[in-house]
Amino acid sequence: MGARIRQLRLGAGISLRELARRAKISPSFLSEIESGSHYPTAPVLERIAVELKATAVDLQKLDSRSSLSDLRRLLKVDPGWGVVFEALAAGGQNGNLTPYKVLKKLGKQK
Repeated sequence: MGARIRQLRLGAGISLRELARRAKISPSFLSEIESGSHYPTAPVLERIAVELKATAVDLQKLDSRSSLSDLRRLLKVDPGWGVVFEALAAGGQNGNLTPYKVLKKLGKQK
């Protein structure tokens, strides 16, 4: 995703500092996003996408992080997510819970 953001920025002739200013983030954070060492939040990605005449959805498709790295990140922020994951895993193993049921309860699927 970061490489594509850089490619779009350079193609549009926008400096890193200018895009950071427009997206309301620091130039160092934008540099970290472009290098792939950090990932933007959804609102930040949306602001970057708007400035680059792209869609956040298209940029998100280029996010190479795995679900496992997302889980690790959540666990660092709040270890309580480990308990949630264990409950989900137990429900999946005993057949009482499926990904579709979870998504339905979260309102992400009809």
